[in-house]
Order: sequence, then structure tokens, then C-alpha cells
Amino acid sequence: MKTSFTLSAVLLLMSTFIFGQNISKKIDSIIKDNYQKNPDVAISVGFISHDEEYYTSYGKLSKESTVDINKNSIFEIASITKILTSNLIAQAVIENKLKPEDYIDNYLPKSYTLQKSLKNKIRISDLASHQSGLPDIDFAKLIELNPQQPVSNVTEKTLASIVNNCNELIDYGKYRYSTIGYTLLGQILEKVYGKSYDEIIREKIITPLQMTNTLTKDFNVKNITAGYNPTGGVQEFFKWNITASAGLIKSNASDMLTYLKAVLTSGNPISEAALLTEKLYYKDEKREMGLGLTISTDDQNTIYLKSGDSMGQSSIICYNRAKKWGIIILLNQRNSKMRQNLLKEIYEKVLK
Repeated sequence: MKTSFTLSAVLLLMSTFIFGQNISKKIDSIIKDNYQKNPDVAISVGFISHDEEYYTSYGKLSKESTVDINKNSIFEIASITKILTSNLIAQAVIENKLKPEDYIDNYLPKSYTLQKSLKNKIRISDLASHQSGLPDIDFAKLIELNPQQPVSNVTEKTLASIVNNCNELIDYGKYRYSTIGYTLLGQILEKVYGKSYDEIIREKIITPLQMTNTLTKDFNVKNITAGYNPTGGVQEFFKWNITASAGLIKSNASDMLTYLKAVLTSGNPISEAALLTEKLYYKDEKREMGLGLTISTDDQNTIYLKSGDSMGQSSIICYNRAKKWGIIILLNQRNSKMRQNLLKEIYEKVLK
């Protein structure tokens, strides 16, 4: 019986490995084809299946560089940062530091004073699922002021002014994507832990997982990619500021697969927290939302995903907990249509 069990286990491992290799080849073919059609856009992709990692990449670090990108090349993951922040919120829930249904009133810094009509109205889960109704940052205006670093003028003072002057929540309880919401979640984390967001994410995600190429304040490294806006112009990476928890982490395909592996492996704080973020907190005719995650369900699969777009790069992350696979796609140009189409093609032709 022991020999039979061992043989069965070996055969299962071999079939899983071959399955992963076949998928990897198909993904590589899709990425290669897309790169050949868009040679100015560098692409780095990581795929994980039952703990086996696969990578493919095409393009150079910049248009002027002769260095090929690889799994270690640094990109802006932009709003994918939000799922890291929501994971930290869920870890705080597990540690009994807050509850998703708690109102935000007592968790905000002293500079915030909610008007009477907003008191005991907005829950932490409302911020994390984009249904708080709070007004958001005026990005169009900020881009006019500083096209390269539009969020550089956003401070706690300007954010407090927006929140403190709000006397009515527009479409409260309805989905409206919010950068302010996730900036506030970062500040809430800072209050409950008594540490900076940078310290918290390092302590609870980056250091435990040894994600040594996941960068916060300092991203002056040799293997960083250049960023390009939709018309091909050079775009700076965003510098660290108060909006960090909403979208300022830099990382690479290798580290993001490390994160996905932790999410998909039971028995660790990140996976336990991820399970909380996957719970349904919002639903309408167009979407279902967990905490920071879009939930997409068809007849055969439930997948969790989050996209990210900075001014000069685009990315998307997606995973299927039941089938234990996950994928990260990183582009060195802001091109939301391309990253969305890549994931759609890979999912429909390979993963579905």
C-alpha cells in the first residue's frame, strides 16, 4: 500500500508539472505574439500553478536600453497596491484591532473631523469596497499642475480638507472607484498599529515573504523599467507620499508570484487575511467586490483580480483559489486595454 501511494503521489506531481509546463508554453505564445504586434511595450508575466512558478518576458528595460527585462525587472504595480492594503486591513481584523463593519470615525487622524451628516455612516468595508460615497482626488486637475508627479501635491492637509468639507455622500452604497478611500485605509492602519504604512507593509508582507524586490520609498535600482504614457512619452515613477497605500508600491513578477503563493497556501497570516478579502461586500448588475478585489464568477470558476494603471505603466493580477493558479501581467506602458485583452486571451484560451 505504501509503494502504491508513493507511486500515485509521484504520478500526480508529474501530471501537475506537465500541466503547468503546457500552460506556460501557451501563455508564452500569447505574450510573444502580442509583443511582436506591440514591440514598444515590454511585457513581464509570472504564472503559478500548484506552487510551480513559470515566467516569460519580452522587451527591454527602456527604449534606449539593450538589457532584456526578466522576472526581476521592477515595474509600478500601481493600484494592485490596494490588494496589499486590503490584506493588511484583514490582518488587522484577525488581530482584533478593528472590524470591517466599524465606522471610520474613531480610526482617522486628528486632522479629520467628519460633519454631523457623515458621522457613524461610513464603514471600513465601505472604503475597501469603493462604496463610501466620499469625493475623490481631482486627478485631471493634478495632472495639469504636474504631469509627471500629479500626486505630489496631495498631502494630509489637502485630503483632510476634502473629507472635512464633505456634507453629503454621493451615491453612498454604490460602487465608485476611490483613491481617497484607500489612502484613508492606509492612515487607519497607521493609527491602529502606531507605525507608518511603510513599516507596516514591510513587517507584515514584504519581510516575511522575503519580497526583496518589492520597493516603497527607495526604488533607485539598476533593474527598473522605464515608464511610458499612452502616446509613448517617458513617464516618471510616482514618488512615495501620503497616497502610498492606494498605489505606490513597485515590484516585479517574481515577488508578486511569491505573494500569490502565500495567498494560495493555507496556514499563514497572508492567506488567512486573503480569505477575508474574498468575501462579498458589494454586488450590482456589473460587478461583485470583496475588499479591494473584483470577484468574477462563471459556470466553472471563481477568480479574484485587481488591475493597476499608473501614468506610465499597467498591470493586472488574477488568481483562482480552487484551482490554485495565479498570474501577474506587467507592462511598461500605460495601456489598460492591452493588459485587459492579454488576461482575457490567456484566460479564455488557456486557463478557463
